Amino acid sequence: MAGEITVPTLGESVTEATVAKWFKQPGDAVKADEPLVELETDKVTVEVNAPAAGVLKEQTAKTGASVEVGALLGKIEVGAAGGKAAAAPAAAPVAAPAAPAQTTPVAASNNGPAVAKLAAENPQVNVANIAGSGKDGRVTKGDMLKALEGDGFAASPAVGPREERVKMTKLRATIARRLKESQNTAAILTTFNEIDMSNVIALRNEYKDEFEKKHGIKLGFMGFFVKAAVNALKQIPAVNAEISGDEIIYKNYYDIGVAVGGPSGLVVPVIRDCDKKSLAQIEADIAAAAVKARNGTLSMADMTGGTFTVSNGGVYGSLMSTPIINPPQVGIMGMHKTEERPIAVNGQVVIRPMMYVALSYDHRIIDGSESVTFLVKVKQAIEDPRRLLLGL
Repeated sequence: MAGEITVPTLGESVTEATVAKWFKQPGDAVKADEPLVELETDKVTVEVNAPAAGVLKEQTAKTGASVEVGALLGKIEVGAAGGKAAAAPAAAPVAAPAAPAQTTPVAASNNGPAVAKLAAENPQVNVANIAGSGKDGRVTKGDMLKALEGDGFAASPAVGPREERVKMTKLRATIARRLKESQNTAAILTTFNEIDMSNVIALRNEYKDEFEKKHGIKLGFMGFFVKAAVNALKQIPAVNAEISGDEIIYKNYYDIGVAVGGPSGLVVPVIRDCDKKSLAQIEADIAAAAVKARNGTLSMADMTGGTFTVSNGGVYGSLMSTPIINPPQVGIMGMHKTEERPIAVNGQVVIRPMMYVALSYDHRIIDGSESVTFLVKVKQAIEDPRRLLLGL
């Protein structure tokens, strides 16, 4: 009996996906609910599991093919055939020592085309010896690049053609389209300020161990900035609004998108109801979303409905930037690298850990004075965290 593998429902407004990779090949034994194929949409990646145990009989949709919801991806031979194929792995321990040369390409193919390409270009690095940070221990492109850099090969001249033409992933193409639409539609301006991080750093250093012991998560700085942003949004509601035709929708809830880098590009998981959550709850939600982003397991629901976005380019070393609004939102705040700089305090030059912050905003509904006031409120809250307790 054959069981069909079909494209599942992909989420609201998503009707098409691309077959990113197959985890199994025809003839391979599969278990019920075991991941068989990975689909990539314009927002998330989705793993399709086996509907039953057996043997993969056919791959109807090949890697790179575009498929619609409900389309046939492949077939599984269910029943006795599954039992026969399942016996094959038992012989693997005997055969494995005879084929050590295949260790690297097999690992690379299981870990994705980018890793396979790097492995082929750098045979001196054994992928099997790299600790993978991806889902189920898979080696990511970042893991490979770190291994190459650590072994002193990062500066080696490129091997292969001078140019390479690669089709954009759906996620990357959607990012490109949405960001260009944002620039074409919104009247985007950016205002800047700088924050003395001394007090919040001191607060974190004093309580980080106790915080982690009680809540089971590390105390970072993003939670403080999310709380400070919510405090400022309450006082400048236009920054938490949305334009719909000739109307402005003011939102009385605070779902904050936190922009993070994922394997396929920038993603923005949303932390819900930040005005109702404690700092510990926000930090826990951010940490969980970051893990999902790295593993490529964010769902559509994880990334929809944000009212404002906070992006931290500082983790990559950015000193200053002009972030692009994530429509239909009308504001995005950019955090940057904290760097010791000389500043004047009470007529004296002192060295303080300083961070530039930026607010890109849609000038169609946010005035310059409101944007400046917003960042001032964030600056005041971070420089004196006690203000957050008082809602000032």
